[in-house]
Parts: sequence; C-alpha cells; structure tokens
Amino acid sequence: MELRIDRQALVPVVQQIVDALVSWVRQDTVQPGTRLPSVRQLARENLLSQASVHEACQRLVAQGLLASRNGSSFFVTAALPPRHESAGSGGLQGALFDSDAVEGSQRELKLGCGGLPESWRESDDLGYAIRQVSRTDMAGLFNYSTALGLPALRQQLSRRLKQFDIEADENRILTTSGATHGLDLIVRTLLPPGCCVVVESPGYSKLFDLLRLHGIDMVELPRTPRGPDVDALQCLLMTHRPCALFVNSACHNPTGSNLAPTVAQRLMELAKEHALLVIEDDVYADFQSPTRARLAALDDEVIYLGSFSKTLSSSLRVGFVVASPPIIARLSEVKEVTSMGASRFCESVLANLLANGAYRKLVQRQRQRLNSDMTVTLQALEDADWSVFGKPTGGLFIWARPPLRDYAGLQRLAERCGIRLSSRTAFSPLGLDTDWLRINVAYARDPKALAFFRATALDRPQVS
Repeated sequence: MELRIDRQALVPVVQQIVDALVSWVRQDTVQPGTRLPSVRQLARENLLSQASVHEACQRLVAQGLLASRNGSSFFVTAALPPRHESAGSGGLQGALFDSDAVEGSQRELKLGCGGLPESWRESDDLGYAIRQVSRTDMAGLFNYSTALGLPALRQQLSRRLKQFDIEADENRILTTSGATHGLDLIVRTLLPPGCCVVVESPGYSKLFDLLRLHGIDMVELPRTPRGPDVDALQCLLMTHRPCALFVNSACHNPTGSNLAPTVAQRLMELAKEHALLVIEDDVYADFQSPTRARLAALDDEVIYLGSFSKTLSSSLRVGFVVASPPIIARLSEVKEVTSMGASRFCESVLANLLANGAYRKLVQRQRQRLNSDMTVTLQALEDADWSVFGKPTGGLFIWARPPLRDYAGLQRLAERCGIRLSSRTAFSPLGLDTDWLRINVAYARDPKALAFFRATALDRPQVS
C-alpha cells in the first residue's frame, strides 16, 4: 500500500499516515473486517518508522475506524462514504473525518473568523507533551495550580517575554484560563462600575461585551494603520478623563495593523501625563516576528496580556497577565475566589512544549504559512478592487472594503459562494454598521474565497 508521504510538508508525518489510510478506506470502498497490511510491512514499503505507523493506526482505533487485535493487527470496522457524498447524515465518519471541513463543500467558509482553521492545528507535539505530563506529573492530573500559576511555566514565560524586550520576573506574571479570563480579572479588580475607559474602534467585540457586563462606559478611539490615533486620544483624555485604555499593539484585531514606535512613545507620554492605566492585549503576538513595538517594553506599569489559544489549542486554556507585583497580588486573590486557580495540567503541558522548543518551531511554521497566505490574499483583493486598511505585513487579519457596497447583495453573493462574512456591527463599541469586513488570510486562499473576491468585482455597479 503506497501512502504517498511528503516529508517536506508542514503536516506531521503521523497525521499524513492517518489521512492516507482514511483515503484508502474511502476510495477503495474497503469493507468492514478487511485487514490492513502489517505495521512492519507498511513501514518498510513507505520508508517509515514502525512507531509512526503504529501511532497512526492507534489514532484510527480511538476514532472508531480501525480495531486492533493482539496490539499489532488492525482491521477496518466501518466503511466510509466517498468524499463527494454528504457526511452529515449522522454517521461516525462525518463527525470524525469531516469535522475540519469548514473549507469543505458541505459547509460555509468562515472567511471572517478569529482563529486558525482546524486543519492547521498540529497534534503530534501536543499529544507527546500530554503523554509526558501524564507519566511524570501525577500532581498535574489531580491538583489545582498555585495562586500565581505553575512556577515552571512562569519561568518559561519570563524567558519568552524577553523576545519582546519585556522584563518580567516570575513575581510579575499570573497565569489565567486564557486571555479573556485575564481581561475579566482586570475589569473585576481594577475598574469600578460606572468608570470610563477608552477602547479602539474597530476593536475586539468580546472586550466590549465584557465591559458592558461590568457596567463600564466606553469611549471610542479610532485605529489607524500606525496604531491608535494619538491626537484623538489627547482630546478624549481632556474631555472624558478616562481611567484606562485597552489596546492591541501587534496584529490588531480586526485591522491587522501594528503599532508604530513613534505612536507607542507618544501614547505612553499621554498615559503618564493623565495617569491612564494601559492594558495591552497581545494574544496574536506569535503570528508575527517579535520585532514590533510593545508598550510593556516601554513602561513596566503597562498591564500586558498573552495567550496560547490562537496558536496552540483553543481547548488548552492557558493565558497570562504581566503587571506590577501589587496588581498581580490583587488579581491572584480574585482569581482564587472566582475560579479556584487555573488548570495545573494544562499549564504543565504548555511548560513542556516551551521548554523542549516544540512551540517555537510550531509558531515559525505558522508565520511562514500566514506570510504566504497574506501575500496571495492582498493580491486577490487588489485584483478585485477591494480597499485595504493599511496592507498588513503579517499576522492573521486584513480589514477590507469590497467594491460592492450593497451589503444585502454582498450577503447573497457570499451565500452563493459558500462564504460566511464577518459581522457588520461586532467591531464597533457602539454597535454601528460598517462597510469594512475582517478577512482571515488562513481561509482566504480557499477556492471559495477566491471565487467570492472575483465575483464582487464582476457584480459591482458599472459607472457610465
């Protein structure tokens, strides 16, 4: 059996073996009970290690496609429908093997979503780290983490933050169950209900919802391709006297823009002058090289948030907050009251991945792939006469406006192409409509997306 393994591909070898075996069962309509060639034979014929082949077969056993006898012989337990047939009729195969088919023919393509496609996720290193922690850290399986978070993880985070010129020892770092948990702790602990804060527009919709939930008033600060509009900020500070500013520095959501060093410097001067608390949300940091300006590198009074949900796993809920020791102490008290701490198991897995270098290699591969997709997407949008906000040089997002301004017509066109667009109102603190759309470049090379871009150019009104 030829598995056609590409050792230059970004997809791990074990996952390629899994995919090849699934294709073999589907394309050849193999009947239940059919025995696979032995692990040794498959490995020899395809120049693979027996361990990789065995791991792939065990994954398919766990998914219900194969059954194991005596630990070395594997048999097909379920026949898969051909790929062109609908898997949505309730079978095991549809749930297991087409779950990442957001790009597939049976589902909408989420062109404006906020994360990576499931097909980009890499499970080998994560699975190895999980097994390693399960074997060596029994306390991690059953116990809470410490109030500040696992010391080994905070040590790794302290080293990693130096890439961004952020000096933070372990006492200035608090782990959280994702960045949203960190934002919630900050709002609960440091911002009294009824106070006024500055938020970027367009900006992060979940932050707006969180602030509304806690009774915090928001003032809009326009985002430019170089970062927040500091002239507008100066006016807002004099008029509204806000107590805090929430800001993205790099890979801004949704515009993809980065903070220019001169803007960062001026912003921090204004914050000092007006005693403004600055909260820097940097959850997309690893999608770009760490050379971009960070506010926390300019002033250690800045509260800095990060997360690994976007790059590594949305289920492995680990984030962190960097702040002064007094603020960290207050946040940790509220964390203990509201959540009994974070998951020691998840923190141990992440510490393992950071320590062995697997996470660093993962984000390098993601950056390379995103940079390529960014180039292709920008060209496709230019060819279709879309307006682009600032032309990002990396990261996940492009903020773009189509030539077809009739949103209802654009929606109908998107539906015909199998596309789901981003919300018109979610990125505004006041819920106002916009003609601009968030484009996720990790989805934009899909044939559906490229066809949609071309169709918008063809359907635009002609000027006589």
